[in-house]
Amino acid sequence: MPSTSWHPLHASAKCFQVNSKQMPDTPTPSTLDSEQLGDTRAREISGLATYLQGLAEKEKAEIARMLHDELGGLLTAAKMDLSWLQPRIQAPELQERLAQLGGVLDEAMDLKRRLVDDLRPSLLDHFGLPTALRTFVDAACAKAGLTVAIEVADEAQTLSRETAIAVFRIVQEGLTNIIRHGAAAHVRLTMTAEPGGFALYLSDDGCGFEPTATRQTFGLMGMRQRVSAFGGSLAIESAAGSGTTLHIEVPS
Repeated sequence: MPSTSWHPLHASAKCFQVNSKQMPDTPTPSTLDSEQLGDTRAREISGLATYLQGLAEKEKAEIARMLHDELGGLLTAAKMDLSWLQPRIQAPELQERLAQLGGVLDEAMDLKRRLVDDLRPSLLDHFGLPTALRTFVDAACAKAGLTVAIEVADEAQTLSRETAIAVFRIVQEGLTNIIRHGAAAHVRLTMTAEPGGFALYLSDDGCGFEPTATRQTFGLMGMRQRVSAFGGSLAIESAAGSGTTLHIEVPS
């Protein structure tokens, strides 16, 4: 009598046969519209860049606070100890050394102050954007030997903290470029109130450049990202030998 044994492997193969027509199609990146995918990726990258810029500003503020409070406290204590020692030591050679030490401490305190201002401008936190811009641009141009004209509307005081620091950093980057590469003699900064916001212009009479021939530097990309973060617009007008104007529209 022939064998009628049932092999489980054969049965399982039949039981788990699947009709592919019954399975729904799963969307894959290849089925998505390429332009939509590109826009999504661009928004993701822009959002990440904005987040990283905000994180960097927070870290700068924390480092500035530590330098001001902790290092500043140590340097002040050292100056007080030095002031206590100087009248109690009569030896001329030691007096000379103490005087030298006092000079070193003064330089250290000045360096600390400049580092703190570079990391987080104290004027911006305490007095607002108009005062911070006027003070920074005037001091930077004086140090570089440039004449400067500054007109900043007091109404810019009402801008949010995030927008204010973004505008300040853009002006800081633009002025640094003028000083380093512009070969300018005169700088002008204006920020005027307009319906719905402010118009900011930073211009110089330097060598200028051809915008179409200029590669995208990290500084320029950073400016554009900051402007994008607060919903504004940025334009650069320049020509070889005709100076450069940086124009920013800042919504209120």
